[in-house]
Amino acid sequence: MHDIIEVEIFNKIFSSIAEEMGIILGRSSFSSNIKERRDFSCAIFDAGGDLVAQAAHIPVHLGAMPMTLSSVLAEMSLQEGDIVITNDPYKGGSHLPDITLIEPVYSASREHAAAGPLFYVVNRAHHADVGGRNPGSMGMTNCLAEEGYVIPPTFLYTQGSCNKTFLHDFLHNVRNPEERLGDLRAQTASLSRGKLRINEILKKYPAQEVFSTLNQLKRYAERLMQNVIRQLPNGLYSYTDFLDDDGRNPAPVPISVDLTINNSTIDADFRRSADQTDTPINTVKSVVMSATVYVFQCLVGEGHPINQGTYRPLQIKTRPGSVVDPNKPAPVAAGNVETSQRIVDVLLGALAQAVPELIPAASSGSMNNIAIGGQKKPMGEEFSYYETIGGGMGGRPTLNGLSGIHTHMTNTMNTPIEALEHTYPLLVEQYGLHYGSGGEGLHRGGDGIIRSYRFIKKARVSLLTERRKLAPYGLAGGKNGLTGKNLLIRAKKKKKLGGKLVFEAEANDLLVIKTPGGGGWGRTTG
Repeated sequence: MHDIIEVEIFNKIFSSIAEEMGIILGRSSFSSNIKERRDFSCAIFDAGGDLVAQAAHIPVHLGAMPMTLSSVLAEMSLQEGDIVITNDPYKGGSHLPDITLIEPVYSASREHAAAGPLFYVVNRAHHADVGGRNPGSMGMTNCLAEEGYVIPPTFLYTQGSCNKTFLHDFLHNVRNPEERLGDLRAQTASLSRGKLRINEILKKYPAQEVFSTLNQLKRYAERLMQNVIRQLPNGLYSYTDFLDDDGRNPAPVPISVDLTINNSTIDADFRRSADQTDTPINTVKSVVMSATVYVFQCLVGEGHPINQGTYRPLQIKTRPGSVVDPNKPAPVAAGNVETSQRIVDVLLGALAQAVPELIPAASSGSMNNIAIGGQKKPMGEEFSYYETIGGGMGGRPTLNGLSGIHTHMTNTMNTPIEALEHTYPLLVEQYGLHYGSGGEGLHRGGDGIIRSYRFIKKARVSLLTERRKLAPYGLAGGKNGLTGKNLLIRAKKKKKLGGKLVFEAEANDLLVIKTPGGGGWGRTTG
């Protein structure tokens, strides 16, 4: 038995390794989406595939990683120098642009090397394009193959030798292959740094001491989660919220949860949610797990370890063939970014019935995805640009919501105007707060963002956005936040756009994105 101080030291050591992996990945990447927006995540797993530590990166990435590694280890045996690449949503992934790399960490000791990997270092990064029908691989489609290049678990490196056949085929099927290659190399550099740091730890401490301490760390994280759940009143709490539509049919799409709190365990049952659709709002079960873990980790609070122990008290139930557990090859691009946000809203709505004094109102509820593609020169290379835009945070029981911020399942940054305009044939003519969009209340919701793009050249544009029809809810008597708007101004004529569509922009068109505000919390006095 190790004392809690030693356990916490090891927690910080391994968390800092994951953080350093992220620094290497961000600084060495090519695309603005990874370099500027930091749309990536890094984590460390032990030999059994259990999460040991993660960096404070993207919740929707991190919560799904254990299922990805589990799928890979069920199919493949990894040797020293191997690196596996995959983006398959139906094998623990999220959506196709999120590419995951996995590398085993072997000990320099012959004794331990013969026993197999001691750890696995893993990262996941959102590539600005992975092929498919639409630039950015984030538009409206009918099936997974139309969304982009599907990578089942594949060896990118075998004992240090690059799989040039795979790499050539992948780069041949994506836009701007040089950028894709640069980002993949950044991911491999990140893994290399993680391996280096872990081997330094193994040289400093006996392997058995490391494993013993990490097992205690996982038990500690499990107890933390159990203690938080015990403080919640037992019972069944049900809640339903809706996606605006599926992008083709105007009817709202219900997402439902029946949340059972039973002493120290949680059963989150999403089986009443809508059937899967033929549009990309479907989300795979690994993303449902990500959202659920995220919500309950928020109740645990900051500064505590997040590892496999965090997951153990949480049970997830979904219905195959539903919008939260579709059958392959249903498209899923928006499920990762939009449906995941609504799952959070649904879980918080259920918990607000149990502990209203702890739960904030709904935040903007959309990552406000925009993907733009075209040619930089009349006969030149293609470009593909992707970003998400922040919104308003929901009012909290003790504080106003923050304005112009990414919330819940995203943890990225907004792309700096200078970086965007320097690289792409676009101008940002307005970038500021969507004033007044936050819901009124004792603690008002934060305001969304207004961001407008002037197209210098023709381009193909994909929008995947939510809360354009149905507003983010207020709680405890607070008012709803305002919905967002997508507008296209062409030759001084203004046209309101739907929330999910693909369109051709002309040179000099102006696209205006107004993101939703957060809901208010509590009734105003007086």
